[in-house]
Amino acid sequence: AGMNGTAIENFVCVIYNVSFMNCTWHVGRTASGDTQYFLYWKTSRKEDLTECQNYIKDNCGRHTGCRFQNVTIEKKRAYFLVNASRSGQNIQSHEKMVMLYKIEKLTPPLNVTVNCREASHVCEISWQPPHTSHVKRHACFKYEIVIENK
Repeated sequence: AGMNGTAIENFVCVIYNVSFMNCTWHVGRTASGDTQYFLYWKTSRKEDLTECQNYIKDNCGRHTGCRFQNVTIEKKRAYFLVNASRSGQNIQSHEKMVMLYKIEKLTPPLNVTVNCREASHVCEISWQPPHTSHVKRHACFKYEIVIENK
């Protein structure tokens, strides 16, 4: 329940650098300036919801996101709940289920090397897969190479 337009909008999470995650949102359109939002999450049904420990704040001091560390992806799904409080106003909550592997922004491939032989006009390009906490089979990665003549 809660008044229309008070719930957060554009809730997005991204995992980066293997184990860091940021979740951000926009304040509800009709939420007043003294509305404060709180993010809770869990990665299994057995767990209790835990509150964000490191909020991102706007100029008014309202929570507009959360930074996480030591996030493990594996095959986990995460359940997020953002609710709000304001004296005298009933605020809509926002719930979202996310498959964590789908929101990972991969690091670039590692140790990229290029060896070209001028005589044969042949170049050999090699690299190692990016760091990730959950992909064990390197065949799962697809790469794109862009070659520019300079």
